[in-house]
Amino acid sequence: MTIPGNKFIPFFTFDGRAEEAMNLYTSLFEHSQIMNITRYGAEGPGKEGSVMHGTFLLNGQTFMCIDSPVKHEWTFSPGISIYVNCESEAEISRAFETLSQGGVVLMPLQAYPFAKQFGWVADPFGVSWQLSLQ
Repeated sequence: MTIPGNKFIPFFTFDGRAEEAMNLYTSLFEHSQIMNITRYGAEGPGKEGSVMHGTFLLNGQTFMCIDSPVKHEWTFSPGISIYVNCESEAEISRAFETLSQGGVVLMPLQAYPFAKQFGWVADPFGVSWQLSLQ
């Protein structure tokens, strides 16, 4: 699937929770929405009704995802993260609190020499987020 204007698109491979992740992420940031979900049917190869391919926007940036029918030994790593320039203290606080619920705080939300507020969290799905307020 070619998406005009988007040459580089982050792609997430989930293990059965792609739609839940898309719903959470699009609820956190303005100008965000689920664009398309194609689901596995009864013929597989994934669990019927799970996400065969999903496309969503976060503040206008396109992302894609899948519920992989293949069980992998790897998951997400903080070595690759989504860096978000937040526009307000309310936005960074809300995003940090929501993403850290059921996740892991890698750096607490606080002032650092490089940012008015910054926090780094791996969400409940294992995706790593760096949230910054300059």
